[in-house]
Amino acid sequence: MMINTMDHAISSSPACSNCRHTATCSGKLDVTLAGRRRSDLRRLKVLSNGDDSLLKRRRFENLDHDLPHHSCVIGRRREMEDAVSVELGFVNEDSRKFDFYGVYDGHGGSRVADACRERLHKVLGAEMEMEIGNGNTAEMDWERLMVESFAKMDEEVNETDLVGSMGSTAVVAVVRDDEIVVANCGDSRAVLSRCGAAVPLSNDHKPDRPDELERIERSGGRVVNWNGQRVMGVLATSRSLGDRQLNPYVIAKPEVIVKKREDGDEFMILASDGLWDVISNDMACHVVRKCLDGRIICRRRSQQMNDTQYRMTNAATLLSGLTMARGSNDNISVIVVNLKD
Repeated sequence: MMINTMDHAISSSPACSNCRHTATCSGKLDVTLAGRRRSDLRRLKVLSNGDDSLLKRRRFENLDHDLPHHSCVIGRRREMEDAVSVELGFVNEDSRKFDFYGVYDGHGGSRVADACRERLHKVLGAEMEMEIGNGNTAEMDWERLMVESFAKMDEEVNETDLVGSMGSTAVVAVVRDDEIVVANCGDSRAVLSRCGAAVPLSNDHKPDRPDELERIERSGGRVVNWNGQRVMGVLATSRSLGDRQLNPYVIAKPEVIVKKREDGDEFMILASDGLWDVISNDMACHVVRKCLDGRIICRRRSQQMNDTQYRMTNAATLLSGLTMARGSNDNISVIVVNLKD
């Protein structure tokens, strides 16, 4: 009896039960992830084979040949509130060129996002030219430049009563031959593909992020669960440009990340949260890598585009289509930047 009791105790111990449960859950998780990956690959095959059954579900708001690298899709929303900006050579310093890329996700309307598209790179360019004029070119103070530029942009949009309760997130990147600078304000995101791995270049500003929650509550605000965590029950991002009525809880100060460029850098993706809500960093990089390698093609090549521009635009378009296929209900804006050339 003692032996049987001990055998029973050992076989039904919590540790063994946990191990069996963990093994079962792990197996189910692997099967689920494998199934999702196969489903995504089938969607990519449908899009790349020219079957427009998925393409018909997308509503393109702005995809013109004068602005390559990007895709802007209104999706299932009634209004397009996103905006993108691609400004190659927006600042020149002797033989060095600075390129600017920006994705703006508006809310409450499109006016703030549109204003950022037209003005933010100009405001930043003026600040950079002052820095260059002062001889500070080797090591620019990117933190100060970005923070001051975002603050001036925020003042501009808040000066007019037309904006009202509107606002916009902003993720922007400045690329030059030796470094990449990303400034993020909100829940849009930038991701770098380096040596086959996805490297985050920004951190989403969500109201329930511990440091953001502490900052909001310290300033007298609250985060309320109203169809998701929202500042004062209104806004699902804790930082943005505009949103005058939510100051000081929602701020326009960006977080800045500077990366030195390396030989293994392949490309960079900037996109609004319409994409990141349903697509992981790794999956997005996987899709873009296949497009840039010429293994997936889903749109015809325009005569105005060279091969590099075509492949980047193709990658952005395919990401938008996959995002819609995975059920995104938001506007979707994507910029793909090839860092190999």
